[in-house]
Amino acid sequence: MRIQLQGMGTARRLMRQDERQAQVLAAAAVAFARGGFAATSMDDVAAEAGITRLIVYRHFESKEELYRAVLAGVTERIRDEFLAGMARAPEARRGFVVGSLLAAAREDPDAFRLLMVHAAREPRFAAHHDEWWSLALGVADLMVGETIGDPGLSAWATRTLVATLVDTVLAWLDAGDRDRDGEFVARATDGMEAMFRAWTATP
Repeated sequence: MRIQLQGMGTARRLMRQDERQAQVLAAAAVAFARGGFAATSMDDVAAEAGITRLIVYRHFESKEELYRAVLAGVTERIRDEFLAGMARAPEARRGFVVGSLLAAAREDPDAFRLLMVHAAREPRFAAHHDEWWSLALGVADLMVGETIGDPGLSAWATRTLVATLVDTVLAWLDAGDRDRDGEFVARATDGMEAMFRAWTATP
């Protein structure tokens, strides 16, 4: 006797390992950004992903490993977006610095906030934030070059540019409309260029 169960006509596709891992990481970013590292459990991550804690542990041995994986993932996305922007023709590069950071932030806003804001306040993860910040300052310093001859002013300018860029993107994530991202990139780029022109002008 053949029995047909309701709802069995379409089999649910099993996720590949990389898809499941991406699902866990996205859920972890949301959970950690909402509750912080100490107050967030692996059960919270599992609930956010809609899976069991056992599945989470199949991919990550500990909560700390999972948090670090989230930070590493968003750092790699920022790097990839930046390098893709650098690879454009010179005439198409305007705005790519703001655009690359926003693209990574849009892809996973909570992971971006973890790296830029929350990790700095977590002693065991602050090194991830500090490493990214140091690399960003190095890039900014190369871009500023010798435009500002005074070493003290140059160091101040590079730090201000990086801080402004990060805060600008964070503010747009909170208040901006995704459909106006292109306008945001243009306006933010105009603003940063205006700041730089003011800094390099003769007093």
